Amino acid sequence: MSQSYEFKTEVRKLLHIITHSLYTNREIFLRELVSNASDALDKLRFAEAKGEEITAPELEPSIKVDIDKDASIITVTDTGIGMSKEDLVDNLGTIAHSGSERFLAELTESKDSASNIIGRFGVGFYSVFMISENVTVTTRNYKAGSEAFTWKSDGLGAFEITPAEDAPERGTVITIHVKEDAKEFLEKFRLQSALKQHSSFIPFPIYLDGEHQNTTPALWREPKSSISKEQYKEFYNYLTFDDKEPLATVHSAVDAPVQFTSLAFIPTFGRDLSSIGRDDYGLDLYVRRVLIQRECKDLLPDYLSFVKGVVDTEDLPLNISRETLQENILIRKINQTVTKQILSHLERMAKNDADAYKEFWNVHGKVFRLGYSDFANRDRFAKLLRFNTSTHETADELTSLDEYIERAKENQKAIYYISATSREAARLNPHLELFTRKGLEVLFLYEPVDEFVMDNLGKFGEFDLVAAETVNPDSLKDFSDVVKKEKAEELSEEETATLSDLLAHIKELLGDKVTDVRLSERLSGSPAVLSSPDGATSSMEKIMRMMNQDESIPQKVFELNADHPIVRNLLRIYKSDKDDALVTETVEQLFESSLLLEGYLKDPHAMVSRINDILEKAGSWYSEIKKI
Repeated sequence: MSQSYEFKTEVRKLLHIITHSLYTNREIFLRELVSNASDALDKLRFAEAKGEEITAPELEPSIKVDIDKDASIITVTDTGIGMSKEDLVDNLGTIAHSGSERFLAELTESKDSASNIIGRFGVGFYSVFMISENVTVTTRNYKAGSEAFTWKSDGLGAFEITPAEDAPERGTVITIHVKEDAKEFLEKFRLQSALKQHSSFIPFPIYLDGEHQNTTPALWREPKSSISKEQYKEFYNYLTFDDKEPLATVHSAVDAPVQFTSLAFIPTFGRDLSSIGRDDYGLDLYVRRVLIQRECKDLLPDYLSFVKGVVDTEDLPLNISRETLQENILIRKINQTVTKQILSHLERMAKNDADAYKEFWNVHGKVFRLGYSDFANRDRFAKLLRFNTSTHETADELTSLDEYIERAKENQKAIYYISATSREAARLNPHLELFTRKGLEVLFLYEPVDEFVMDNLGKFGEFDLVAAETVNPDSLKDFSDVVKKEKAEELSEEETATLSDLLAHIKELLGDKVTDVRLSERLSGSPAVLSSPDGATSSMEKIMRMMNQDESIPQKVFELNADHPIVRNLLRIYKSDKDDALVTETVEQLFESSLLLEGYLKDPHAMVSRINDILEKAGSWYSEIKKI
């Protein structure tokens, strides 16, 4: 009654690769066997729904995994649809997917990992030979009166089918005789770990040595109307190990252009882009409740990498390889759809609950800013940006670009911004003085990436995005002053001529450190400022120089405020004695103070020494005047 069969040529090649290679992910065998068992149970449920009569209908639809450590045996049992003799030959003797020869040739050449082949060409069952010396499959079809058969093979080229003597009433029993070098899988904790990793959401109960393993439901597969807030929180806690409620939950089922369900959470904690785990992100990808890839980066753009959750699709093969994932058009469509869903949710949050959106921005704004490169969603991304501005009272207040435009002055055609490390640094930036005088609001950019955001967006609606320090003061002459600049006493013609000589003298003192020295129209309260001759901001210049490993200080225009007391005092000293040492000291101090504000001063020692010298002289003169 026993019959022997030769494996098809492509199966023999596959088995040779599996049994003669070292794989680091051998636990994949359990995922594949459990997935096959789940499919068998699904097919039985479908047959029953059609009204077909099935053998032993009282049997619980379940999957059992048992370990006999002494005999080095693992048994996987299901009460599913079972197989006939013909099914055994067809299912366990061939690879059913076209193109398998080409694929196997590529696999042999690349020495790829087992996880990239299992499941892609109908070969999931054969993964069992990664850990087994021989395998026995005993099965009985669900139809009444069906005979039972046993399939047996050592994976070396042939298999044998015999009538089964000890067979289940219905379903399949796979008996695995474990290899010596795979004894780790005879430990219960090892199989528990594999089941938790890959099969937690199989829709049928899985028992390991009698203990129920998959107790957490696949919540994303349930209708939203039937899920409570507590259930969402529980699943979020399970997924992230965070004991709080998520900031937001986005649950959806999509039928077109790709059929998938997704459950995404915006966590209460942000991503640390400078930490060791900065590359650990992405949604978990499932195919029919079976985990295919943990933290699949291809399902989300970088700027939404803080999102946690799962995507489950019917349209992908089990364990599609990483390389194919990246190229797969279905994955790209899922990415596009999930991205739009999350952006839509953030838009609703921003519109309906400003406090919740502010919390989101404070937690995830650093990462979300990276969305400037998402050209397909550029307008939606820009509307979701938030900034602190010069009109706010504190650094905690935020505004959108739309709100900025609502407050813009008549005939204003630009949104102005300035980069700084903090609100205090932005408020004291000399480049802000002109805009304060004109009553023009300025966005404060505290993150280095903000410059790239503004550069890449370029415009928002009809408004240009313009760096305050690159603005020509003449372009703002149409805006009247709302804060009057304190005018110093008018200079005489002689003093005006001396001032012109002083500017030339300063240019000579500073030499090639500057491109020019001139009077400033932008300053109100500061004595001096550096401006860029080519329109680049100082923060962007620093970033570009850092990328190019250029530590030199760029040449800029040195602008002086002719009405400032320091400059007026400098003029009087210069008029009295052009060679006075205090002229040189003051010029160098003003220049290095400006460098410091721009972030270019690398060595402050000379500056501190000069300040001390000037303070000593000033204190001496002051005490003499006051007769102290």
